[in-house]
Amino acid sequence: MSASELEAWLKEEQSQSSGWSKDDGSGETIGHESGRKIIEILKKNPNKDPEGYDDDDLAHMRRVVAYCKRHLAQEDKAKQNTESKSYRSLKNWGHDAQKA
Repeated sequence: MSASELEAWLKEEQSQSSGWSKDDGSGETIGHESGRKIIEILKKNPNKDPEGYDDDDLAHMRRVVAYCKRHLAQEDKAKQNTESKSYRSLKNWGHDAQKA
């Protein structure tokens, strides 16, 4: 997903209704927070220059890739049912299973 697509998705009510809630009482999910970090990374380095990423960016993107890989392997529903929590959760992490 592009930064603008992800930003629009995170504003939708559906994006907030799936995933594990953070322990800070904010009501935000871990995936929602991850999505906001992804947007920051994409916006600060729009040309995707490898030298434009810092260690925190790379660590977060590795976490994103691992999450998406693990959940796509476990749940085929994400690819077939856009109403499933799996699909919405993956979108919060920047992966639209319908585009892949």
